[in-house]
Amino acid sequence: MNARDHTFPLDAIIGKHADELEEQVISWRRDLHANPELGNREFRTAKIVAAHLRKLGFDEVHEQVAHTGVIGILKGSQPGKCIALRADMDALPVTEETDVPFKSMARTTWNGVECGAMHACGHDTHVSMLMGVAEILASVRADLQGTVKFIFQPAEELPPMGEEGGAELMIKEGCMERPKVDAIFGLHITSKMHTNTVGYRSGPLMASADQFRIFVRGNQTHGAQPWSGVDPIVVGAQIVMGLQTIVSRKMNLTEEPSVVTVGSFQAGNRSNIIPDEAKMEGTIRAFDEKHRTEIHGFVEKIATLIAESGGAKAHVHFARGYPVTSNDEVLTEWSVPVLKRVAGTGAVGVCPKTCGAEDFSFFQKKVPGFFFFIGCTPKDQDCKYAASNHSPRFYVDEAGLKVGVKTMATLAAEWLASHA
Repeated sequence: MNARDHTFPLDAIIGKHADELEEQVISWRRDLHANPELGNREFRTAKIVAAHLRKLGFDEVHEQVAHTGVIGILKGSQPGKCIALRADMDALPVTEETDVPFKSMARTTWNGVECGAMHACGHDTHVSMLMGVAEILASVRADLQGTVKFIFQPAEELPPMGEEGGAELMIKEGCMERPKVDAIFGLHITSKMHTNTVGYRSGPLMASADQFRIFVRGNQTHGAQPWSGVDPIVVGAQIVMGLQTIVSRKMNLTEEPSVVTVGSFQAGNRSNIIPDEAKMEGTIRAFDEKHRTEIHGFVEKIATLIAESGGAKAHVHFARGYPVTSNDEVLTEWSVPVLKRVAGTGAVGVCPKTCGAEDFSFFQKKVPGFFFFIGCTPKDQDCKYAASNHSPRFYVDEAGLKVGVKTMATLAAEWLASHA
């Protein structure tokens, strides 16, 4: 079966099951939304998922992978390759401000600080949609030509400080082996697109995300006589301005965009005292791994040399985050006709790159991966003004969940058939 064929034998039955499951998927989503759990603490969510997969008669269900992750293995009646489907499960330390009847009232702690908890990024929809996909594919396992591995992943929004977690830890603990995964699909809900629309992009889709800290050491003195010390605030300000030349003067923007932002600058505590030290923190976003490495080098060089020229010293520390989320070109080309057939040609289109980051990128480092977006803003509203993902006012039009279920189920079943 070629993905470009007009129909796929399972289209009708997948569509029928998706229609029948729509209310259940929404019910699961509302329950998860009202009971959010933060990264590496998705205990209730994981139990619900594992119980569901066992009820469906999955061949294997593994719990406590990467702390709270769940892996389900569904073997078709015929041998073949292994496709993986991934959904992230964690909420955010955000206090909800919507007025939906299933609004989260949860209170918890995050890194020692009391906070609210909310599915402000839509991971509750990802879990419920993939639970629906599991039910559909379990019902047609006699027609599956291979194996589907369901990956319910914790801590996409980062684990608590001092803990490992997320996709990287799941991979380390073997989620891509036994059986070996040949390709992987994932999706993300977004308020930047209208309900029932699908967005994709071949190649780089989401940026890498790294953090940096720069400590500038000067020499404390009285503010009335700055010549008797070394002012780390002035040197730090020069470094901030110097960093702005990286993207504008050092990077070839005809290849890929990039961003260097200083988001925090702290120094001193009195108006008439020049302090010993200034500290800056910022983020680096890139759509090319070579650019990402080059930017690190420029940040280091600019900070240390500017500090030296001012008689100060600068120490730069990097925390590498998620890699570039880059869709495999061959898998993307294969997937797009399927998306258009399932969701409708007019509902599927190329979406802009986003400087947000996703740890789905770690899976794509192992096997070809395709990650796409599902819109969730009602069509009578302007997406430009819709509350963004991570906002306490983030809103999901649940009418769009069915298209996520149908696309993921069809991609998995048809990919196995076309690669049998």
